[in-house]
Amino acid sequence: METVADVNWDQYDAALFDLDGVVTPTAEVHMRAWSAMFNDYLEGKPGQKPYTDEDYYAYVDGKPRYDGVRTFLHARGIDLPEGTPDDPADADTVMGLGNRKNDYFSKVLADEGVEAYPGSVRLLDALKARGLPMAIVSSSRNAPAVLETAGVADYFDFVMHGGIAAERHLAGKPAPDTFLAAAEEVGATAERSVVFEDAISGVEAGAAGHFGLVVGVDRGAGEKALTDGGADVVVQDLAELVPEDSR
Repeated sequence: METVADVNWDQYDAALFDLDGVVTPTAEVHMRAWSAMFNDYLEGKPGQKPYTDEDYYAYVDGKPRYDGVRTFLHARGIDLPEGTPDDPADADTVMGLGNRKNDYFSKVLADEGVEAYPGSVRLLDALKARGLPMAIVSSSRNAPAVLETAGVADYFDFVMHGGIAAERHLAGKPAPDTFLAAAEEVGATAERSVVFEDAISGVEAGAAGHFGLVVGVDRGAGEKALTDGGADVVVQDLAELVPEDSR
């Protein structure tokens, strides 16, 4: 496993960042939204335990919204119709529940706002100063709104979010497709790109795409789980990766 001190930024042509939990603490907003939605849905259903943070990390974290719903329901032995993306939020379908979760998320984001992690901004500043192209690769369709709310949209040359992925029929994480497409958009190869991820499914995507460096950001998944998933380096904060000549 590579150490932080070994990272040579001259070896890379692009930096590809997951958003929630890497650049902004919106993973916490997502976690609260998922918990409220699933626990409201599960209430009163015989034999069903409440949804927990462990369920989030095991079944939902890093996945496209509908995939997260589908995976969690499967784990609980619940079979719902798939529905369509146009299903209303009160529909008991996979996509209806996904849309219901998005309503919870949008309300929390509007009420509370969001600020980028200070350490992440330090790294963004350092890489921008080096002229390194940067992209966001997020499963969330809300990524553009979150970037604007946090005031960090101008750092990124391209934003691959869930809506674009759906339009292009790209498989979500842990498949590497969205990262590969983002690297191509900023003119880089996988071998000369760095992936930053806090989700196990995300580091798995980076490893599957044979990216030059996969950085796991431990916001709760655990260093071992991230390393086992494919992270080459695990940090607690992206400030640990700021180049020496930028400190």
